[in-house]
Amino acid sequence: MRSRPLLWTALTLVIIGAINWGLIGFFQFDLVAALFGGMSSWISRILYALIGLAGLYCLTLYSEVGDRDETIVRNS
Repeated sequence: MRSRPLLWTALTLVIIGAINWGLIGFFQFDLVAALFGGMSSWISRILYALIGLAGLYCLTLYSEVGDRDETIVRNS
């Protein structure tokens, strides 16, 4: 069984990353860098790294989605 706090934290970080990339793509505005003192500040770098790790962790959710799909098909 997965740790729910870890899952929620990872999901939150991935959403923050997605919003940040959306802002970069649409407006050329890096919110994380603006809030934490530029892309080279250590706080920004740590946050970028945590968002990247959260994204990698969320890749494991594909197996759960596949398992749920199989369960739904079997129960139909």
